Amino acid sequence: MDAADFSAVLSEVRRFVRDRVVPLEAEIDEKDEMPADIREAAKKMGLFGFALPEEYGGLGLSMLEEAQLMFELGYTTPSLRSMFGTNNGIAGHVLMVGGTEEQKAQWLPRIASGDVLASFALTEPEAGSDPSTLTTKAHLDGDDWVINGAKRYITNAPLADVFMVFARTDPDAPRTRGISTFLVPAGTPGLTVAPKDHKMGQFGAWTADVFFDDVRVPASALVGGEDGLNRGFGTAMGCIAHGRVHISSLCVGMAERLVDESVEYARTRRQSGKLIGSFQLIQGLIADSMTDYYAGRATVLEAARAFDAGTDTKIGPSCTKYFASEMVWRVADRAVQIHGGAGYMRGVAVERFYRDARLFRIYEGTSQIQQVIIAKALLGEAARG
Repeated sequence: MDAADFSAVLSEVRRFVRDRVVPLEAEIDEKDEMPADIREAAKKMGLFGFALPEEYGGLGLSMLEEAQLMFELGYTTPSLRSMFGTNNGIAGHVLMVGGTEEQKAQWLPRIASGDVLASFALTEPEAGSDPSTLTTKAHLDGDDWVINGAKRYITNAPLADVFMVFARTDPDAPRTRGISTFLVPAGTPGLTVAPKDHKMGQFGAWTADVFFDDVRVPASALVGGEDGLNRGFGTAMGCIAHGRVHISSLCVGMAERLVDESVEYARTRRQSGKLIGSFQLIQGLIADSMTDYYAGRATVLEAARAFDAGTDTKIGPSCTKYFASEMVWRVADRAVQIHGGAGYMRGVAVERFYRDARLFRIYEGTSQIQQVIIAKALLGEAARG
């Protein structure tokens, strides 16, 4: 995107986030629901397709541009980003990376516009950090594929119009080589979405279990067509690598907000007749949080540049996801500490962000999984003993 146009997009999103969404954060958290007018405004701004190609109606942002956009979106409740993040990220990228031209033409314009909400159905009750162990199965029956299994914690499942479903299509193949991806529209007979999960935080972003009981889809639902058979695991990993930089950027945006909340409180809260900002121990907490935020922002931008260049699409995304998710958790913890008892009260922004931030160390690969990925990539055969 032209630099001037991109700058205008960032400015518009910043105004939208700070003027319209921030004032609604407490309401969104209490009601566990994103207001319909915010959803419609996000559609009009192109936020459901910012990372999708322009030829399909998206904004076509690079990873570096996307990271900067996420800094702005991360300043408010993460449920805003979750509303359209899957369309741009792991679900939309399934089609970008592995879809046929016909599948891209059929689905991507509607995903980019927000007319279709997509879900990424990979995680299972016993296949989370290691999705290669998934047990959902699909077999051919005539010209159709029949899917059976269950998925867990699927983002946007209660609202989704289509699911990108990963299922084992070759039970005899090595674990990572016998998995395929299917486009399964909501409402397909045999597909059931459970009631939404009641989570610790990130209210307004809905997840739920999804069940497949003899769900029948045509051969055209196989992502990538015949060439996509048994290639689903590679597709998933490519999408998740992009998602790790995406989530890291969100963490940086939240860290900026937490620093601002901490500074503002220290500037106005008095204790023993003095502003608490005059206490050196409070100053130390704020300095540590600002340093964490600064380092996280630099790490994300470097990872995004390398991702765009194609020079690092594995270690960089894992490093930045590991650092940024742990970083925002530290910043959130300090923010609560700076606020003292007030930071433990519902209705105070830092209490809500403390709950919201905890999830970042888990999804898109836990911190421990990132450690394993980084170490194995560096050590090679030595990591296997």
